[in-house]
Amino acid sequence: MKYFLVITALLICSTIKAEEKQIASPDGKIVVTISDKNGQPSYRINYKDTPFINSSSLGLITNIGDFSREMSLEHDVQSNRIDETYTLPNIKQSNVHYVATEGVYRFSQQGKMIYDVIFRVSDRDVAFKYKMYPQKNTLSCIVKEEATSFVLPDGSTTFLCPQSKPMGGFARTSPSYETPYKADDTMGKNGWGEGYTFPCLFRNGDKGWILISETGVDSKYCGSRLLGHENGLYTIGFPQEGEMNGNGTTAPGLALPGETPWRTITLGETLAPIVETTVSFDVVKPLYEASGKYEYGRGSWSWIIGMDGSTKYEEQLRYIDFSAAMGYQSVLVDALWDTQIGYDKVEKLAKYGAEKGVGLYLWYNSNGYWNDAPQSPRGIMDNAIARRKEMKWMQSIGIRGIKVDFFGGDKQVTMQLYEDILADANEYGLLVIFHGCTLPRGWERMYPNFASSEAVLASENLHFSQGSCDNEAFNACLHPFIRNTVGSMDFGGSALNKYYNADNAPRGSRRMTSDVFALATAVLFQSPVQHFALAPNNLTDAPEWAIGFMKEVPTTWDEVRFIDGYPGKYVVMARRHGDKWYVAGVNAQKETVKLKIALPMFMPGDQVRVFTDNEELQGNVKQIKVNKKQELQLAIPCNGGILIVE
Repeated sequence: MKYFLVITALLICSTIKAEEKQIASPDGKIVVTISDKNGQPSYRINYKDTPFINSSSLGLITNIGDFSREMSLEHDVQSNRIDETYTLPNIKQSNVHYVATEGVYRFSQQGKMIYDVIFRVSDRDVAFKYKMYPQKNTLSCIVKEEATSFVLPDGSTTFLCPQSKPMGGFARTSPSYETPYKADDTMGKNGWGEGYTFPCLFRNGDKGWILISETGVDSKYCGSRLLGHENGLYTIGFPQEGEMNGNGTTAPGLALPGETPWRTITLGETLAPIVETTVSFDVVKPLYEASGKYEYGRGSWSWIIGMDGSTKYEEQLRYIDFSAAMGYQSVLVDALWDTQIGYDKVEKLAKYGAEKGVGLYLWYNSNGYWNDAPQSPRGIMDNAIARRKEMKWMQSIGIRGIKVDFFGGDKQVTMQLYEDILADANEYGLLVIFHGCTLPRGWERMYPNFASSEAVLASENLHFSQGSCDNEAFNACLHPFIRNTVGSMDFGGSALNKYYNADNAPRGSRRMTSDVFALATAVLFQSPVQHFALAPNNLTDAPEWAIGFMKEVPTTWDEVRFIDGYPGKYVVMARRHGDKWYVAGVNAQKETVKLKIALPMFMPGDQVRVFTDNEELQGNVKQIKVNKKQELQLAIPCNGGILIVE
């Protein structure tokens, strides 16, 4: 009898014993533990033996089975060392050396192979995705739900952007990732009831920082969001039913074998890994080759100051002349050009611009059945026949790129539209900027002609609302830590007008930030194509030192370094273009921030230009010599900036 009880006990223990595997970063500081305890796939992440992500679930719930429970982690693990270098001129760092440990963890159910969870762990990032296998003759499935979750440690605080409800906002064009962040908030909330848009930043008390996002989203899946729950739990949420006017499914379909996008977690004791991460691009590959060499650079656009009424032939001629005078490469001709200028005169503008060395970008409405936006050109970008015909015309007259606006969701059909526009545009040599759109998810590397996306409360809101002007510094102290860390951000800012109108007269929205602040954001905000909110009058009414810097600031960068800052309060960071460093900072706090910063990128004795503000936000520039300690004392007033340039 005793023998029988012992055998029974051993059998019970063997059935509930969990398989557990670990994978560590190359430096050993990040450790991910993967488990199948109680049949539930899960993972957890420690950094230097400190919990950063508590035990969190894995799994997929599909129309061919629930693969989030009763799962077994197979004993054998395929391990690889990833050591890759790649060059990408249109992100925060032009030459990337990506080193990571990869582990492929296979989960089965009732003896059948179901999916692999592929983890990659670098010294600052964890990325994982699912690879789903066919089930007998079943070669496709619908992913009804992801069980993927992220459980943050108790006491973590949040820096999150709430997802808006579908078919709201201007002309029923939401969600478009244009809602305000709340900084230093508590967990246990769910935004405005619809979760949060990626990327999502968390502070793990005094232990460090965590940035959660996704990358590698293309036409084979949907974009996702983060849903908040109690006790530090956040789960993956698929698009809302009402997006795209209710058309298209919220649940993505997979051809089997098929892979999901990567979920990414960047972490560290300071904000440096967050600011400097390249994980969005490290784990993806180009989907096609560039049809030619794409030229990035600076440009101007009349719409931010003059709105729809400025999209006229003579005004665009004036802006072409202005871009030429600034040494800029382009002009963005915004909405209504087809009716207020016309195709024939756009051809004349393109020819005139070419003579001046200035290319044109043309604005288009994304259109289709998903928005009521009346701005034209309409009915082109949503239709392959019309789109390709239009792009062939653009190629024939030398148009440099397009800006496509008013998308409205993250469904798989929407991701297909983004991809189709990009792929067609590449055939005709066109760069693409998206507005009123989703977050770019590794697209700079995946689509070689992708330039940038808005996906942020951008400069247009400064024109529309004094409240946005009042909060400009607060938002500028968030974007380098959150939105702009994972992808290029087409903000369209750096205005030098005091007022957002063509006369620069005291009416409408008034800029609250300084001229040095405007110059600093030209460095802080990364996008390989920058259409700045400058105006021709700035050649004579802006300080000479300000307009002079805006003539020289680059838009492509070779390196980025975090120096100091706190989200929503202040930020100081450095970018390198070639062998020249640019250090920029802004402050949103009421009190002047005083800092002593290390500047190892400058040698002792180097002469540098320092742009500073006094307490009245009056800017000036002076030459100083870097001291032996390679340090500098800084003082940045509220709404002011700092800029240090060799």
